[in-house]
Amino acid sequence: MITALSGDTSRLRTTVDFVREQDTATLLPLLLPGLDGPELRTLVERCDFSHAALLVFPPDEAALDATLAGCGLVADAPPRPSVVVRERLAVRHKRGAAELDVGIVRPAVECLDGARRWVEVFALTVPPGSDLETVAAHERERQHEAHVAFEVRAPDPLVLRGLCATFARYGAAPDGGGYNPHENGTVFYFTAPPEAKAGYRRVEMYVPGDHRDILAAHLDEHRARQPAETLLRLLTGAWTTQALAAFARLEVAEAMDEERGVGVAELARDVGAFAPNLATLLRYLTMLGVVSESRDGFRLTDTGGLLRADADGSMRPLALMYGGPFYESFAGLGHTVRTGQVAFEQRFGENHFDHFARDPELAELFDRSMAAGSRMFDPLPAHPVLTAAAEGATVVDIAGGSGELLGRILSAHPRLHGLLLERPHTVETARLLLGAAGHTARCTFRAGDFADLPAGGDIYVLSRVLHDWDDDRCREILRHCARAMPETADLLVIERLLPADGSASLATAWDLHMMCNVGGRERRADHYARLFADTGLTLVDRSPLPLDGNVLHVRRTGAANTGSRP
Repeated sequence: MITALSGDTSRLRTTVDFVREQDTATLLPLLLPGLDGPELRTLVERCDFSHAALLVFPPDEAALDATLAGCGLVADAPPRPSVVVRERLAVRHKRGAAELDVGIVRPAVECLDGARRWVEVFALTVPPGSDLETVAAHERERQHEAHVAFEVRAPDPLVLRGLCATFARYGAAPDGGGYNPHENGTVFYFTAPPEAKAGYRRVEMYVPGDHRDILAAHLDEHRARQPAETLLRLLTGAWTTQALAAFARLEVAEAMDEERGVGVAELARDVGAFAPNLATLLRYLTMLGVVSESRDGFRLTDTGGLLRADADGSMRPLALMYGGPFYESFAGLGHTVRTGQVAFEQRFGENHFDHFARDPELAELFDRSMAAGSRMFDPLPAHPVLTAAAEGATVVDIAGGSGELLGRILSAHPRLHGLLLERPHTVETARLLLGAAGHTARCTFRAGDFADLPAGGDIYVLSRVLHDWDDDRCREILRHCARAMPETADLLVIERLLPADGSASLATAWDLHMMCNVGGRERRADHYARLFADTGLTLVDRSPLPLDGNVLHVRRTGAANTGSRP
């Protein structure tokens, strides 16, 4: 053990010397040979060499302090959990993350150029006689976690994508990364090209804040270089769905805290679960970023907080729906692809609208799951058709569910009136919700089908309706709209659009979902334009919404159109 600790001290001294002697402008060309001129200046302007890192293996915290002191270093705070390194070690050595007590300290180093940088010390606690000694020996030999790091200044998505592209252009390959909720920081790891001359093969780009959207593309590229791992991760997607559904069904999120860790025994007692199995579930969800783990237990992240029933924009109903009826129906996806028949109908013996209508609890869950995607609607009340509407104009929400969207419109525009058309049981739910929001005096409710669409409205809204149906039924629905709409009326159609260039989109996933569960489909903008034209309507304009949504502005053909065609 003494020899091992002496080796850690020697490696740490070498790292300190490296940090003291380097600076950003000289280090980058060593890591990325060929980098010079304007691109080098751009990188130097955008990021700073901040630290070099290594992994050491003290038996306890006191031994770590002694190792630091032997190199003239003083940690200004106790070790904090290192989520990213712990997970990398767990994968590499096929260990449970909870077995690996990995902390991180960053003692400062005064550098020759007058700058103040850091040595990042990851510390895996290896008690004497522990079976983790084999892990320590392997890591000392291979130095997987040794790296140099650059911190990005004033990050924004365009800058981050540009930095990643520059690293790739000079031979650096994506090599993982992660988000550390304890520090609210995102790390992007790269492998330096073989010809790098810095003595380090791994490079970290550290970005303050949560940038998991850009990190996802970085990790996808990393996995693409490891096809077997990529396929295995894809094959376990069903496990993720059920893990989230079980977490939601057991109401674990409600028993957790976003500010402090809660022990597994306490959580198990509160939710009525078997503690060892709950711990296994929580470790898996830690890997997904739904919860985080510390010495005190498990803490709910912002992502996991959306699975609380009382959260603003709660997605708990979606977790229960996707892990329940829709999960069962997806087992028949092969049947749908082979025969063209809807898997949901094969599984439950009837279409999903009739099935839900016969089960009040399931119908309520479905309506709440639809409302859970309401972030798509955030910009819609500012659409020019609504902001320019005259005093007293009527907005007709066709198959408007529980009234989530209509309520937003009426809240944003007190001068407007609303009319909601829905199935009888859903109308009553909408009446209660819109009444609670204070909109009863300005809202009319009508129970019925598309054929009962009232004439004379000023603005008609079809939100996520057409994707439920095949083209013939869509034309029928749109003909009802065209007959009801006066010459001056507008129709707003909210749908996800399949990308014309085949790029990644939520619409592509929902296209599969609609095919399997309702026999519907997502469509491209030009496909919708043809459906409109077939029914006496014209697509005037379209604009994007969150969650890959779009609002299509439609008028009767021959009416005075405003806006520009897409």
